[in-house]
Amino acid sequence: MAKQRGAVVVDRGFLPFLVPGLLLFAVVIALPLTMNIGLSFTTWTGVGTPSWVGLDNYTRLVSDAAFWASFRNILAMIVAMAIVPTVLGLFLASLLFDYVGKKLGDRPASGLRAAFYLPQVLPVAVAGVVWGWILHPTYGALNLSLRTLGLDTLTRNWLGDHSTALLSVMAVMIWFQVGYPVVIFMAGLQRVDPQLYEAAELDGANWAQRFRHITVHMIRPEIFVVLLTTTIAALKVFGPIYVLTRGGPGNATNVPSYFAYQNFFERAQVGYGAAIATVLTLIVVVFSALFLGAQSRDELREAS
Repeated sequence: MAKQRGAVVVDRGFLPFLVPGLLLFAVVIALPLTMNIGLSFTTWTGVGTPSWVGLDNYTRLVSDAAFWASFRNILAMIVAMAIVPTVLGLFLASLLFDYVGKKLGDRPASGLRAAFYLPQVLPVAVAGVVWGWILHPTYGALNLSLRTLGLDTLTRNWLGDHSTALLSVMAVMIWFQVGYPVVIFMAGLQRVDPQLYEAAELDGANWAQRFRHITVHMIRPEIFVVLLTTTIAALKVFGPIYVLTRGGPGNATNVPSYFAYQNFFERAQVGYGAAIATVLTLIVVVFSALFLGAQSRDELREAS
């Protein structure tokens, strides 16, 4: 930025460097999103010419019990992928940083952190196949272990029973997701002044008190980031559902993203699937805006 004859002249030399990113955004995000929104106002089987039906697909959504069931299930996914991993990850990160690291050294703490993060590195398909084997009703490791211990009455068809399928998927997602907040929170704890912990310890504060009054307070920005990213991941979860249950039994584990996939590719109801995807996108955008707004207000209140 430079001044010329009393006016402010903005250097626009950086504009060409934005072109590749803008083109990529247009091709990968803007164009498919626009096409999806357009298709949501049509009826189409994927072959031939789409027929305009206006808001019929959205009207159908309102009375579709399977659609509402998928959104009830997504609330369970938010608990399993965002709330529980965030709380558990905060506890584990604090334990590794403030206790294991001090008592046993940095190497054991780093090793445990890597162990917690390992599920995040595994491909979803591989993790799903492994858990599908563990939870298999006939030869699965979980039921075999229960039978070996004489607990035959506790064996279940974990992924095939309406009463246990969703809870089983939630347990798998907690295992899969918890490593991410552990890594983020341990990185955030690196910027906390160690003297705060030392002063609190000298004043007689135990680990739980240090966790509550120092750890949670000091890494609030990281907590916001983890909650936002994991909730968005829960809202659009697809891979684990596809690999583990295909939304079954019935609609017990169905979620909006997989419900949209079913209508797109299995039922050839492209317009209806596009409407589901559009509603899901709108929910993600609105949630992100509200969450970021809340974070900004919290930061301003903290600064003042």
